[in-house]
Amino acid sequence: MHSVVVVDEPRDWPAEIDGVEVVAAWDYLTKAAYHKPKGLRIYNLCHSYRYQSSGYYVSLLAAARGQRPLPDVTTIQDLRWRSVVRDMTQELEDLAQKSLQALASEEFVLSIYFGRNLAKRYQPLATAIFNLLPAPLLRATFSRRNGKWQLTRIHLIPLDDVPEAHRPFLTNTMAAYFKRPTRRKHQADSIFDLAILVNSQEKFPPSNALALRRFVKAAEDTGFDTQLITRHDFGRIAEFDALFIRETTQVNHYTYRLARRAAVEGLVVIDDPQSIIRCANKVFLAERLRSYGLPAPATVLLHRDNAMTAAESVGFPCILKPPDESFSRGMVKVNKREELAAAVAGLLEKSELIVAQAFLPTEFDWRVGVLDGEPLFVCRYYMVKHHWQIYRTNTAGKVSAGNADTLSAAEAPPALIKLALSAAAMIGHGLYGVDIKEHEGRYYVVEVNDNPSIDAGCEDKILGPELYSRIMQAIFNRVQKSKERSSGK
Repeated sequence: MHSVVVVDEPRDWPAEIDGVEVVAAWDYLTKAAYHKPKGLRIYNLCHSYRYQSSGYYVSLLAAARGQRPLPDVTTIQDLRWRSVVRDMTQELEDLAQKSLQALASEEFVLSIYFGRNLAKRYQPLATAIFNLLPAPLLRATFSRRNGKWQLTRIHLIPLDDVPEAHRPFLTNTMAAYFKRPTRRKHQADSIFDLAILVNSQEKFPPSNALALRRFVKAAEDTGFDTQLITRHDFGRIAEFDALFIRETTQVNHYTYRLARRAAVEGLVVIDDPQSIIRCANKVFLAERLRSYGLPAPATVLLHRDNAMTAAESVGFPCILKPPDESFSRGMVKVNKREELAAAVAGLLEKSELIVAQAFLPTEFDWRVGVLDGEPLFVCRYYMVKHHWQIYRTNTAGKVSAGNADTLSAAEAPPALIKLALSAAAMIGHGLYGVDIKEHEGRYYVVEVNDNPSIDAGCEDKILGPELYSRIMQAIFNRVQKSKERSSGK
């Protein structure tokens, strides 16, 4: 990918680096030579990024031209909001304490040049910040408050704001950054680049190791050059054409931020940020199901003013659900009114709204995998023996799961499939797992999950390799259509 560095004045650029074209901002904005080339990597080092300045327009027009700016407008805008500093403080809290604990001062300024810092001991912190806010030149200020380090300010800096003593390091860092080798294609006929987000430390990932290997093979057979990435590759996401998330997603989490960043960069993302937002919150799902008139167990939203009366409308026993827990964690089964107050109080400490849902005793839950509005797999997940859920966590934190079996979509009851497709459609056009209970001959939607589990030996039992191929082909088709739209075909 050709690299173009845009500065206010080319004479300000500190050194000549092979393979890097240095362009004045006004030339980039106005000359026809830079209007059409797609796929250019634009490094915006203008003096100012304020709204409607030339620096702002460099990143804005680069995106409009189908090029890839660093920083992009989303990063520029994010840095204007105080909430970003607060959110980053939470994300970086443990790393900041570990990295800065030996300092005697009450304030520390961290300079980040293309993701690097002069001192090796601060490099993990510099990398983490660059991953959260990818930009060529950043400066972060930390202050010690009540014995703990907090991020108090972060901003983009221009070239001429780099101290003279840092200039040799900056020059060497830029030379190394721009000379990074292009990722070698695994196959000569690979057309697009796919990133698969994984987390080897996750206890219950959406796909086991064998499934991941099968995804990679299917992707490469489809025409993708494929790479498994982790959260530490945040800053590289623009190198890819598509992102497939195989790590448990949450809204207040880097998985959502990475999905959002990838979408802003123009990547095809499964699952996309909107699907993550919609599926991650059970309050949203309850209201969405009601709005669409789809059958669900009797459900009511609880808050501090109605908790004791509204829950009774669904009857006992009932299930109390926190909005954003996965793998059934945090759910509470309330068998009688006397247990209600304590259970509700604990959940309302974390969320202003929670869900109360009638308990429907079933031997198993149906799960229908849906992709692009078509059924992909059908499973029955059985309850853990002597328990009311398909997962059970003991007092030591150990999780056990019930058995499962898999059917083809053709074998499954047509009414089940029809309901699953309707439930998925109310969320979007991504890859979903629709959980449905069958009770007294009727079907009820319990949840719609983005990023559903696809493990080798379970969900792939019927389709085998075809399951992985169908998913990869769907992503490939989306990338192809996106490229055709951007090229005006």
